[in-house]
Amino acid sequence: MAETHVKTFTTADEAAAEAGGLAWLAEAEDTGGTRIARVLGRPSPTVLDLELISEGSPTAAQAERFGRSLAHTHAAGADHWGAPPAGWTRGAALRMGRSRTPFIAAEQAPATWGEFFAEYRIRDFVRRIVDAGGFDHAEAAVFERVASRVQDGTLGSPQPALVGDGPARLHGDLWAGNVLWPTDSSEPTGAVLIDPIAHGGHAETDLALLGLFGLPRLETVLAAYDRESRLADGWQERVELHQLAPLLLHVFLFGGSYTGAALRAAQRYA
Repeated sequence: MAETHVKTFTTADEAAAEAGGLAWLAEAEDTGGTRIARVLGRPSPTVLDLELISEGSPTAAQAERFGRSLAHTHAAGADHWGAPPAGWTRGAALRMGRSRTPFIAAEQAPATWGEFFAEYRIRDFVRRIVDAGGFDHAEAAVFERVASRVQDGTLGSPQPALVGDGPARLHGDLWAGNVLWPTDSSEPTGAVLIDPIAHGGHAETDLALLGLFGLPRLETVLAAYDRESRLADGWQERVELHQLAPLLLHVFLFGGSYTGAALRAAQRYA
């Protein structure tokens, strides 16, 4: 029997969202997407038994395979901007986890990435941070200027080549701790992914989060991704724009140094 990692959630909805996200991302494995940790059981509505991955340090070959396979995960696409994992729906006001990160039901779907990112990854968090006393009104105005430029398309960009014109299938919380490097370095996709906030979005958002907390061999991963699925010109200049999503989430949850980091990133694009 496979070893398991037992993960307990606050609510049954959170457990269902994570299980649904893992299954949705795993669908892309058939077309070359990164391997996803398996749900091996659900002993209660708020508990998941997850596949335990034995971890090591990544080789250059693993990092390259991960970059290529992540491009194919993204290319699997999503039904609409902000789409939750297929099969997990709770009406028009879907939220996940302690951060209450919003998903969007099909009938409420924004027409463009800019509308989605501006309203549901910038304004939604900024409103809640202001309400909690985290930003003053002058600071909130900086984010509003960025949101307006994102929404009107000024700060938009094409998806990577394999994704095409629509939403990519995102992991959604792709920081270094959620990228596991198996000790068996022959893993065909290089890495195994855990703990998603899976949704439909812009592929550059996942890639930006990889760089936020120090993924090992990041340059190799990004170069391999770019060879597999060409990134739009100037993507390096948009990294901090896409990092606003995880930074604002962290300001909402933890405050502290993340507040200054989010403001510095926003000021670059305001």
